[in-house]
Amino acid sequence: MEDFALLFKAIDETTKTSQKVSALVDYFANCNAFDAAWAVYFLTGRKIRQLVPSSKLRAALRAKTGIPQWLFDEAYEVVGDLAETIALLADNAPDTEIKNETRPNMSLSEWVEGRLLSLKDLDEISQQEKLIEYWDQLDITEKFVFTKLITGNFRVGASQQLVVKALSQLTKISEESITHRLSGEWYPSEEFYKALIYHDTKDSDKSRPYPFYLAYPLEIEIDQYALQEKITDWIVEWKWDGIRSQLIRREGESYLWSRGGELISAGFPEIIDASHLLPEGTVIDGEILAWNLGEVMPFQFLQKRITRKTVSKKMIAEIPAVLMAYDLLEWQGGDLRAQSFSTRRNLLEQLVEVINKDRATSPIMVSPLVHASSWQELLSKREESRNLKVEGLMLKRASSAYGVGRRKGDWWKWKIDPFLIDAVLIAAQPGHGRRASLYTDYTFGVWQNDQLITVAKAYSGLDDSEIRKVDAFVRKNTLERVGPVRTVKPELVFELAFEGIQASSRHKSGIAMRFPRIARWRTDKPASEADKLETLQHLANLE
Repeated sequence: MEDFALLFKAIDETTKTSQKVSALVDYFANCNAFDAAWAVYFLTGRKIRQLVPSSKLRAALRAKTGIPQWLFDEAYEVVGDLAETIALLADNAPDTEIKNETRPNMSLSEWVEGRLLSLKDLDEISQQEKLIEYWDQLDITEKFVFTKLITGNFRVGASQQLVVKALSQLTKISEESITHRLSGEWYPSEEFYKALIYHDTKDSDKSRPYPFYLAYPLEIEIDQYALQEKITDWIVEWKWDGIRSQLIRREGESYLWSRGGELISAGFPEIIDASHLLPEGTVIDGEILAWNLGEVMPFQFLQKRITRKTVSKKMIAEIPAVLMAYDLLEWQGGDLRAQSFSTRRNLLEQLVEVINKDRATSPIMVSPLVHASSWQELLSKREESRNLKVEGLMLKRASSAYGVGRRKGDWWKWKIDPFLIDAVLIAAQPGHGRRASLYTDYTFGVWQNDQLITVAKAYSGLDDSEIRKVDAFVRKNTLERVGPVRTVKPELVFELAFEGIQASSRHKSGIAMRFPRIARWRTDKPASEADKLETLQHLANLE
């Protein structure tokens, strides 16, 4: 447990990817296979369901420290995180230092298998006794990590990609092979970890995707770009709002990978079924979309299918999915990436035409081209994006090879400008990690008659100085406290930017925004001049 807590601390205290990976490599290089398996389990976002209710954790802490309920609530209000509050208070109890001197030297797997998991089956009195005993045997960071694991809310600043990168760096096994082996359901064990780092990668090589090629945002105005480039040298497509993916057909099996390195085949069986018509040695790059009656559905529908291990026939019928293909990376087992995009695109069109020849509809489609004879005409076409429910345009140089990662020059994304509204700050709560002591997660409202109704939550867009000023405002102008959330006087106005908006029965306002974030603090505008709900309903075509 000590080594895992030190790993957590090392990752939490840096924002540099290289330092996080280095800490992960060092941990995996020096721990046993069972500890490594549990560490991978937790670090990749897998969780044990909450073993002890929050109310019982609080009661155990009060039993250990004698702290009154009101004082615990005040401490929790300042800290903003239950596990951190418990760790701080438990570590400062009078007898903690003495008991820590005799704490057992137990590994992560021993703590999890021998102590953590057994808590759920204990009666309330025994559970409380064990919690106090275990807290007494851990230092403050270990207390925090242990309590986080109990609550099922353990989070650390290391994504699965960083864990994969570290294991790949340590073992010299490809990241794709490790990602393949981490997909699906598995339980931590020595055998699992040994299989994870087994050097014979034949089991995963056939499913391996290519590194994705990514576009940069277009950085200059289109009239300036027109002076530098001929439009005839470019192939233009719509920029779809879906899940960037590669569909792979090799050795009689099909695989669907997301750009995030996740194997998502189980969530989209209709695409996998259609892929059986593809020739062996085919890799298609494209975008998974929720698609119904010839139109793309809002991304919120696609989200319902992303993490599914199985998908019902009902869900497939209600939220049909397609792969909107726009590149062919492998053909008959040969790597096409060095060939021109125009060549790859022509082959892709021929391929999809053949496999869809006898099908009225198909979940594998080719992304349609956007034709324009001039850059100004293309600018006009771009204005159609919202009506077509796309994010803008993709500009791809016809002669370009398929690169690796994000590169400038050959692929550009030319997104439409975001929606903008002015909204009033109506509530705030503390952030996480280094921002746990500051109010950084905000709730915003707009006017409906003479009342403010919640329309969005956002936590990005302000600099550190602005965050501190908003934090001070929240503390001085609190109207009500509900757990960690404070409602505040409706005085501060912020301009919010968002990519899309649609009707939503889950929200009291009747709408849901896509990717809301703070564009700027409107210090020049009083709350009375913030936008009305009717404005958002108009944007969502709900009037």
